[in-house]
Amino acid sequence: METHGNVVEIWRYPVKSLLGERLDSAVVGADGIEGDRRWSLVETASGRSLTARKRPELLTAQAAMIDGDTVLVTLPDGTEVGDDESLSRWLGIDVELRRASPNTAGTFETQADLTETGDWFTWTGPTGSFHDSARTKVSLLSMDTLGAWDRRRFRINIITDGTSEDALVGSEITVGSAVRLQVKKQIDRCVMVTRPQPGVLNEPPLERDLNVLKTINNERDGFLGIGALVETGGTIRSGDTVAGPGQDNERSQDA
Repeated sequence: METHGNVVEIWRYPVKSLLGERLDSAVVGADGIEGDRRWSLVETASGRSLTARKRPELLTAQAAMIDGDTVLVTLPDGTEVGDDESLSRWLGIDVELRRASPNTAGTFETQADLTETGDWFTWTGPTGSFHDSARTKVSLLSMDTLGAWDRRRFRINIITDGTSEDALVGSEITVGSAVRLQVKKQIDRCVMVTRPQPGVLNEPPLERDLNVLKTINNERDGFLGIGALVETGGTIRSGDTVAGPGQDNERSQDA
């Protein structure tokens, strides 16, 4: 096994498409980081999970785990809520703050073109969480790949100080002393990465920037970051070493 850098940031996003929370450590289980994408705002009329692809204002609210089993949403005006009525009033439509379960899966929407004028299409995600893909329970991205881009745009779970992570697709990696991940794919990117975000945690706001996605499409075939499934769970911490096969490991875009 070869070292591929150390963990510099850990992020959890309790409610899909809302701002998340930075952690010093996190428990990782079969469905990823404990509490990550475990809730979704589901439109009552359609049964579809709302995302910032269609409702960009979702990225103006922040979600945090409370007592390990409850989620609290801070609205743009600073109000803290966790009930369907308050969230529906904020969004102007009837929604349910739904928790993921082993027997239910989210239905999501996106547009295929960058102009945001094309038709919307839907797909069904995995059970147990509100991740977009059944092959991504934990996401990872290196500072080397990020370059000058702000990591908040990409909603990644684990940021490392290592070099390019693309060569790890199709292999097993370890994070810290216990957690083993099977890297399954490069993560394909959509209009979400162009969305504006307010400034939080003493960081400046992000402006809407279509060039982010254009560059990813033109220079990286539409991919940024890698997605993995959990082989062995445990606790990860900032500073943990990420280890995997050597750099001569064959690259695969989608395993």
